[in-house]
This record gives sequence, C-alpha cells and structure tokens, in this order.
Amino acid sequence: MRSASAVAAAAALALAAGCSRGKGPDAPFRLGYFPNVTHAQALVGVDDGTFARALSGRLETRMFNAGPGAMEALLAGDLDASYVGPGPAAIAFLRTQGQALRVVAGAVSGGAALVVKDARTPGDLAGKRVASPQLGNTQDVALRMWLRQVGLHDARGQGKVEVTPLANPDILALFARGDLAGAWVPEPWAARLVAEAGGRILVDERTLWPDGRFPTTVLVVSARALERRRADVLALVRAHLELTRRWEQDRDGFARLANAAYGKRTGKPLPDSVLRDAFSRVTPTVDPLQAQLEHMARDAQALSFAPKGELSGMVDATMIQEIAHR
Repeated sequence: MRSASAVAAAAALALAAGCSRGKGPDAPFRLGYFPNVTHAQALVGVDDGTFARALSGRLETRMFNAGPGAMEALLAGDLDASYVGPGPAAIAFLRTQGQALRVVAGAVSGGAALVVKDARTPGDLAGKRVASPQLGNTQDVALRMWLRQVGLHDARGQGKVEVTPLANPDILALFARGDLAGAWVPEPWAARLVAEAGGRILVDERTLWPDGRFPTTVLVVSARALERRRADVLALVRAHLELTRRWEQDRDGFARLANAAYGKRTGKPLPDSVLRDAFSRVTPTVDPLQAQLEHMARDAQALSFAPKGELSGMVDATMIQEIAHR
C-alpha cells in the first residue's frame, strides 16, 4: 500500500496534470457513480436528464464497481465529482492531507448487509471465505471491523475468516455456487443474494448504528472543481437535492425509475419483490451524517487503510446551505 506522502504527491501531480490537459470551465463536468440502488439519485438523474439539464448539457459520466476505483479516478483528475461510499471518500481525504476533495452532501443512509449461506452465528464463519466489493471500500471496512468486534479477526485484520474482495456480480455468482460463506454488500446485491442464491441476512448494518442511521453513499467533489467550477458544482448539488426530494415524495415511483436505470446497466431489472426488499433498507438523505462519517474514517485508520490525520474540513455543507437560503 502506498504511503500517505506518496499518494499526496501523486495527487498534487494529478491536479497539475488535470489543469495542463485544459479541463477548463467549458469542459464537460465528469461525474462518477455505481450501478447500485444506493446510488439511486445518480441512476435516475443521469437517465432522465436532470444532471445534463442542470449542467447545460456539459456532462460526462463514468461507472465504477466500488469506491476505491472512483477515488483513484478523482485523484488522477479524471472525475470532478462522484457518488461514493464514505469509507473511500474518507481514505482519499486523509491520504491527501485534506487537499483532494470535499463531501458536499449525503445521498443514502442504510442499504448494506452481511448475507450468509448457512451461518447462524458469527462463529459459524470461522475458517470460511467472506467477500466484500473491493479492498478498502465502505463494506470492506465495515466487514473487517465487525469481524474484529466479534473476535474473528485480530487488530491487523487477519484471523479466522478469509476476506476476499470481488466485484459485486462475481460475488453473486460465487455465492450461488457455494464458493463463498457470506458477503457484506450494498443494495441491491444483498437482496439479490437472498432471492437468487439462497442467502439470508445475518447482519443488517443498520442494527450496528444509533437510530439505524449511517451513510452508505455521499456526494464528493474534487477540490479543483470547487475552486475552478463552483457554479457547476452548485448546479450539481441543486440537481441532487431535487432528485432526493423526488425520492422522498414518491418512494415507489422513484424506486421504479432507479430499477429501470439499473436494468439498463446490468442487462436485467430487479423483480418487484427484490426491488421492494432492497429499497426497504435504503433511506434517501442529503445529510452527510458527519459524526458517523468521521467514525467510519477512524475505522479505516484503525485498519491501516488510511493514515492518521485531521478530519475537520472533510464535509463542506456551504452549498446545501446556500441553496436552502435562496
């Protein structure tokens, strides 16, 4: 794993390179997201043109399997903003000493679970293989911390359970074949593991947090975009707030729109029963849930995914406040 100073240096070079490539104010605004229902605002907003209209048609999008890949792209200057899990966002913030990005809004609370094949207790997973979507992503950090808390991993994340990072579609295939004892995944993959592969939920992550609230998806923006393209970032955040309100006001209708967009990207929309199950564990929000976000950052530090560092300044709520007061 690269050192914090090396990553910070790489980020600085990337910022310079991004400027030299002529990414000026008239260039397309580049937005990252994942084909998960925990990115429902992104799925709907990309497909129905909400983001494109907000940005006067100057929009490019890119999909990722999990957060670390998206944050690498943002650090490299290939993205201006992304929907991403709080774990990778915090890790990127800390590795660049707070210079690379800001969390400008929350997007989703809840919507992650540990699905197992046969286990009835945590101890039943000893000696087994359990998957996460990517090394260092939000669910990977949550899984490793939970394993530590239940005595199945030591302080370095090594122990009685083999954690295997895999792409979500591969997790589903291997779980169905019986090659995985479990997986800690975001929705709709948890619901799909239950419906399509005979899984059962052992841990709904909401049960691990006060009031069941924790950030699964946040909206992050590069520091470069905040400095050079503030009007575009403001337009993006305004569109995100509009999409979140639509979801809150018509949950079933918004879920159907998100499912149609999900189906376009994966080749098959979710059956109604799976869609309802997945969305039952997901709550839209614009609140970044800063206290929980910082807790997740400290978990990443405890697992040595992120260096020690100051978390103040990671959340920038000024745009939400500016929009609210207009």
